Amino acid sequence: MKTCQRFTRIRTGYEQDITYLRNHSERHHGTPSGKVSAKHSAGAKRAMARALNRHYERCPECG
Repeated sequence: MKTCQRFTRIRTGYEQDITYLRNHSERHHGTPSGKVSAKHSAGAKRAMARALNRHYERCPECG
């Protein structure tokens, strides 16, 4: 699947956020902030999927 630079930029931004949240939740495992980070990480993954699907459907270069 060939994608454009904007698709890569969107994916990279979300992946950085997800990695940060996941690392925080692992460092603070069992604490309230760790649990919240884990939930936000899962939400960010869903948001990334929606954003990339939306982009892929509308982008003439990716489609």
